[in-house]
Amino acid sequence: MELHTGRLVLRELKEADHEELNEHERDPEVARYQSREVQTLEGSLQYIRSSLKQTAEHEPRRLFDLAITLDGRVVGRAGMRIEPVQREARLWYVVRRDLWGRGYAVEAARALCELAFGTLGVHRAMVDCDPRNPASARVAEKLGMRREAHLVENVFIKGEWCDSLVYGLLDREWTTET
Repeated sequence: MELHTGRLVLRELKEADHEELNEHERDPEVARYQSREVQTLEGSLQYIRSSLKQTAEHEPRRLFDLAITLDGRVVGRAGMRIEPVQREARLWYVVRRDLWGRGYAVEAARALCELAFGTLGVHRAMVDCDPRNPASARVAEKLGMRREAHLVENVFIKGEWCDSLVYGLLDREWTTET
């Protein structure tokens, strides 16, 4: 699977991507608001292997965990997990720190929304993020998502209780013009 945008290609992860993937996964600032800790090179490889295994577990496919590539180089990941009964897609995105603020996360997430709503027939897409990460919230807002909830201390991550902001968008609200 490949998704093409104006500047990016989102494609399946490969084991050979682990070194480029680790460039941002070992960065404490990038990992700061993620559920996963800073990763070793081996940890990045194990993550890819686990993702590939999970991707193959269901037919139709429920997990889309894709490499974000720019000029052939892995610069992040974007993906979604589909809940088929509810027809809901839970999206995520992460980009190398030196590329923050250039719209790559929005571009990648928009491509995922197009896949979810246009091809997969998803009814609802959602993003949850840490309120201390306003850049992630802005990505959701740029997709046209509305803030639906602020959950207080709903998840225990990295030794602390954290809040979550929940953003959502329905299929009838989706537009590629957003």
